[in-house]
Amino acid sequence: MAFASMKTQYFPPAPTFTEKDVGAQTGKVFIITGGNQGVGFELIKMLYPTGATVYMASRSEERAAEATKIITSSDPSNASRLKFLHLDLSDLNSVWSAAQKFAKQEMRLDILLNNAGVGGEPVGSKTKQGIELHIGVNVIAPLLLTQLLHLQLRTAATSSPKASVRVIWTSSWMIWRDKRCIHQLCRFESSECDHFNETSKRYGKDSVISVVQNPGNLQTNIYHTQSRLMMLFVNRILYPPKMGAYTTLFAGLSKEITEANQGSYIIPWGRVQEINPRKDIYEVIEKGKGKELWEWCEKQIKANQ
Repeated sequence: MAFASMKTQYFPPAPTFTEKDVGAQTGKVFIITGGNQGVGFELIKMLYPTGATVYMASRSEERAAEATKIITSSDPSNASRLKFLHLDLSDLNSVWSAAQKFAKQEMRLDILLNNAGVGGEPVGSKTKQGIELHIGVNVIAPLLLTQLLHLQLRTAATSSPKASVRVIWTSSWMIWRDKRCIHQLCRFESSECDHFNETSKRYGKDSVISVVQNPGNLQTNIYHTQSRLMMLFVNRILYPPKMGAYTTLFAGLSKEITEANQGSYIIPWGRVQEINPRKDIYEVIEKGKGKELWEWCEKQIKANQ
């Protein structure tokens, strides 16, 4: 079953939900972390014409400005709807500052896409607070950001159609590898499953939907630490970032996702995973491991306040 799941994610059918299917989003507010490049950039290009206010959360203001210039060139008159939000997930102080800045400007948040992340960084890499880099950037910082923006998410949910306010976590196909896999990325992806399930339990009562997505195997800088020789083979199965944006677009805006899909896993290029081949992960979550991880992350956050 795991092989079949991986195969359909490696070679997915054409997307059925694209920018042509997205109606007007006027009045809505979105945050896209890592929005200046890759999937985030392609997604913002799709969202910009909809009338929504979009925050491009990025650690580099210079690169964000370059990306913004490209995106807004299609309609400069509405450039004010695309805003820069400084966010460095390797520094918890930056996460707090970003949330505070956002709260001063917006009362609501309709979609939070936890898209930014790192992978394959050198052993021993750490965040500004001395936390192992992959854990800090991919697990702890997104949780903190989500917690800090809970009020704005809840506010949006009170005046929005059911299941339209969402938190999207980002994982990858590695979550479905055999449970004997001990690769660090497998463990990080499992942590994302813990987070989105725990978010569903804690925020579901506020009508905030939490899902996790595998955007797909994409030509992004996530492979920047890999050798040229390896990339000669890997590139054969990689797709343009725009395809991954379709997965995310579906996760964030498709009406196919309802309250019944709380805690669902979204696969390329915008499908709900119907059969879960890694029941062992969900078994440990039900036994309280998701809660334990959430509380452990909170301890790390508190220790660095």
